[in-house]
Amino acid sequence: MSENPVNQTLGEMPESAILARIFPRLPSSDATIVGPGDDCAVMQAPDGRFVVTTDMMVHGPDFRLEWSTPHQLGIKAAATNLSDVAAMGAKPTGMVVSIAAPKETEVSFLEQIADGFHDACLELAPGSGVVGGDLSVSNTLTISVTAFGDLEGRKPLLRSGAQPGDVVAVTGRLGLAGLGLAALFAGEKDTTNPLLLSAQLAPWPPISQGVAGALGGATAAMDISDSLIMDAGRIAGASGVVIVLDESALDDLAAHLAIECGVDASHARQAILYGGEDHALLMSFPADVALPPGFTALGHVAACAEDETPHVNMGEGVLPENGWNPYTSWNGEIS
Repeated sequence: MSENPVNQTLGEMPESAILARIFPRLPSSDATIVGPGDDCAVMQAPDGRFVVTTDMMVHGPDFRLEWSTPHQLGIKAAATNLSDVAAMGAKPTGMVVSIAAPKETEVSFLEQIADGFHDACLELAPGSGVVGGDLSVSNTLTISVTAFGDLEGRKPLLRSGAQPGDVVAVTGRLGLAGLGLAALFAGEKDTTNPLLLSAQLAPWPPISQGVAGALGGATAAMDISDSLIMDAGRIAGASGVVIVLDESALDDLAAHLAIECGVDASHARQAILYGGEDHALLMSFPADVALPPGFTALGHVAACAEDETPHVNMGEGVLPENGWNPYTSWNGEIS
């Protein structure tokens, strides 16, 4: 056993002692009635409803310790779940977090993950926090989060609400995370623009824009986690429509990204269309509604022609629904 308590591992300490070190570092939720310490947490639900989402991050297909610090892992695990809540037009209220880690993992590593959760909640979703969770040992580091949100009396934003004539708009950055991931796979971490690495390893999505979009009249929404094209295709499929992207709008975004990140415009455009894990918010709005601040128009919604299936197109062509897929895009390596 390590003589330094700071360096003690999961295998050297009882669960109660580990949790006693972790819980004080976690953010609390304004909606908490009963927090960690009982068999269940109790949270307020003033709306009478709540939205709930869950997401798992597994070492290998979802992250690599060679690339990420534990603090970044905490930020990413929080941000990806908060973004899903925001995509429903809800205000994030709380999370439960379960972690399974190798028994030789130092408890200080878990403390740094907790610090990442703290910072993400404080900056991205003030008032939200961690209300409970679980801890176990496993050969593979896994972080599982379930997040909750309050609709505050509003209808939830669904993928199925887009209507012909709507404007399609995005809030948040597109392409950065995909370029960052490509650089990491290429072994170029040390020479890559830190902005790209940060977007991939510790994303900072526009969480408050979920409520802003709902208040601004959005008809449909979702978090862009796999790619703009894949996720726009999901809205198209759920709504039974065609999403038509404006080529000039995409060219403008690509030109800005190319200058900012030092890549050519065609590379930037591919990253915007097909790069994953941006966690921007994609929404549709009625054409007669002014877009809320921070939203950029990308195209419009059209009705499917007779015998036409829902899809995404730009110019004259249907765009292939490519993007990040951890089931097929992961090459099986963990370092």
